[in-house]
Amino acid sequence: MALYILFTWLALSLPFLLLLLVSVKNFNDKRKNLPPGPPSLPIIGNLHKLGHLPHQSLWKLSRQHGPVMLIHLGSVPTIIVSSPEAAREVLKTHDLDCCSRPQLVGTGRLSYDYLDMAFVEYGDYWRELRKLCVLELFSAKRVQSFRYIRKEEVGSMIKSITKSAESGTPVNMSEKFMALTAEVTCRVAFGKAFQTEFEDGRFMHMIHEAVAMLGSFSASDFFPRFGWIVDRFTGLHSRLEKSFRNLDVFYQKVIEEHRNVNKSDEEEEDIVDLLLKMEKDQTELAGVRLKENNIKAILMDIFLGGVDTSAVIMDWTMAELARNPRVMRKAREEIRSCIGNKNCVVEDDLSGLKYLKLVLKEVMRLHPPGVLLIPRETMGHFKLFGYDVDPKSRVLVNAWGIGRDPGLWERPEEFVPERFEESAIDYKGNHFELLPFGAGRRGCPGMSMAMAMIELALANVLHSFDWKLPEGMVEEDVSMEEGAGLAVFKKVPLTLLPVKASHEIEA
Repeated sequence: MALYILFTWLALSLPFLLLLLVSVKNFNDKRKNLPPGPPSLPIIGNLHKLGHLPHQSLWKLSRQHGPVMLIHLGSVPTIIVSSPEAAREVLKTHDLDCCSRPQLVGTGRLSYDYLDMAFVEYGDYWRELRKLCVLELFSAKRVQSFRYIRKEEVGSMIKSITKSAESGTPVNMSEKFMALTAEVTCRVAFGKAFQTEFEDGRFMHMIHEAVAMLGSFSASDFFPRFGWIVDRFTGLHSRLEKSFRNLDVFYQKVIEEHRNVNKSDEEEEDIVDLLLKMEKDQTELAGVRLKENNIKAILMDIFLGGVDTSAVIMDWTMAELARNPRVMRKAREEIRSCIGNKNCVVEDDLSGLKYLKLVLKEVMRLHPPGVLLIPRETMGHFKLFGYDVDPKSRVLVNAWGIGRDPGLWERPEEFVPERFEESAIDYKGNHFELLPFGAGRRGCPGMSMAMAMIELALANVLHSFDWKLPEGMVEEDVSMEEGAGLAVFKKVPLTLLPVKASHEIEA
């Protein structure tokens, strides 16, 4: 009887207790000057407003509520930034206040501890890791040392496309660019081409699945305390586990192969060689000795960050050129005029290709690979345009929205590379109108490595071939529909017909 009375009392009291807690929270919130935003629902917050492509949905909401907007994704307060001025405040002025990372896609619920290192929170360990990447792994000298790999792999892609041109067969450019970036990344990081190990497509499937998992929204993102239960029920947890188990096996095999091989002094070191050398020398990062799990975490960042992003930029570039023949013709003529009768473009030629650089800026304005950048998490309270931002808030910078803001860009939806001719705006994190690689402490350290490959590949693709649409298609038929992922990709793969260039080429 006593238990019955207790349960009855609890059942009757619970709604009032919840109401009291909500009232206290609302009272505290009213005492703060919080950013404006749409009204939220209990428990789910504003999750119902995200849609299939969150960057587009959030841009529409920001147009109503302002460039600094507060929404709630489940239990997580999230600040959406969608203007250059607000982005500057977050990525530069208050960079130190909000340069940590939230735990992504519930990785802490998996059995691979090193995944948490891959998306490491801000602190001494991260600063040492960043220094390692900037000074060693992605230094200008290191980028230059891998130029022979880029040349060989781009040459291999051109040969493959030449066969299609000779047979009159259309080429899936999306697949070509993804295979190119995977090959280059594997050789730079692991010292080997993936096709020598995986000739049946398993490797590319593994990449696609891992990228899809990292780009997916999980319940753990929005309900950190109990969301992992939902992820297990929906099967997302098992997909994550399987995906990263496959990657772990791959990394382990690569590391063991490197441990068992003694390279001669003449052989070029790859990134695994360098990291294993540091492990052997008992190198410490902020008092933490570099071990195998740390190496796997670094490889995870390089591998998944390097493969998808570069391929997506090249894919969108060729799609925009296919839709804009005037721009393609102008870029092609510049390349061929600069190169002359040489049979290929080499990296020393790239500095002279001014218009190609304008094309790439315009592509990254319209199609930044990280449309919302990678989420940040605030570490302390600060004021953003007079609004209160609390600790443990998530911050998303809508680079996609900034790139299409009619208040910043004339005819923002049109592809016009010439808009950058008299502009000092670049993509290196100094100008907050264009943020494909982020800015501040969390800016992408591999930017120079990525752009070296992107420029070389596109220059050779345009130099070696004239490009036509498949029979029956016109420019307007080229789909520009986006697919959701870690980097927003073309939902419909780009297929073009290569025609061997008619200009004079040396044998």
